Amino acid sequence: MTPTMTRADAERRIKLGAGDRVAVVAGSGRLPVNVAEGLAEAGHSPFIVMLAGEADDDPKLASFEHDRLALEEIGSLVPLLKRHKITHVVLAGGVGRRPHWRQIRPTFALFRILPKILMALARGDDGLLRVIIGEIEAEGFKVVGAHEIVPDLLASEGPMTHARPQKGDLADLDAALAAARAIGALDIGQAAVAIGGRVVALEGVEGTDGLLQRVKELRHHGRVGGRKRGVLVKCAKPGQELRADLPGIGPATVDAAHAAGLAGIGVEAGHSLVLDFGETVKRADALGLFVVGLQAGGAQ
Repeated sequence: MTPTMTRADAERRIKLGAGDRVAVVAGSGRLPVNVAEGLAEAGHSPFIVMLAGEADDDPKLASFEHDRLALEEIGSLVPLLKRHKITHVVLAGGVGRRPHWRQIRPTFALFRILPKILMALARGDDGLLRVIIGEIEAEGFKVVGAHEIVPDLLASEGPMTHARPQKGDLADLDAALAAARAIGALDIGQAAVAIGGRVVALEGVEGTDGLLQRVKELRHHGRVGGRKRGVLVKCAKPGQELRADLPGIGPATVDAAHAAGLAGIGVEAGHSLVLDFGETVKRADALGLFVVGLQAGGAQ
């Protein structure tokens, strides 16, 4: 179940021709599945490049034509795409580790771009994504964002659930949004948690799941002053490459936020994804949490 597509959603969708074929380079999480299913529903059978150790145990992805690729074999990606006559590429899902450099399979193409990759690693994840996207497009493929394939996954502005933020939650939403933008500008993370009008935790390399587990432990040890409620906010990094790594939430995020004692979740409207939309909203309603899309100016 997904929300009804609006005219704006339809305009965001990439227009694919009869001869076009899309490859989904699939990392972990639900996003690759949502993208693959969205393509199939639109009449375009996707080709899945399953990144070993990230997406290769997902039976739904394996039901599509696919191949597996280790991070250390990334130099073989372009030849693989060319063999399968790919025209468009979507980078979807998380990658939890860096490649083991001593195990990398050398190719001429990889040696050509290796200096750029090493320089990009020093600039953080967004810099690395920009280099990867640029090199893929230099080979004649068009890289598109997941939101251009399944635009109805984009968070809309306003409440998505029956529950609504209370007055005190608005201050938490604003505080967490400002903090998430600040760490995003430093390419550290995309999420923050605020309780009682004060930011108590920021997302780091452990991701949103680790952030929420940390908040749960802070509550357990009484480190948040006994205050109740609180919110999680996720937003895009300022100026980030929007064709990859858009922030997202799903049913598991809702469960983890509830376990951390939070009252709700805010996501940046138009720049965040709500995966498995129907199930996410249903789960939040069942647990009494709110999910709200935040405009650029904040929650007020």
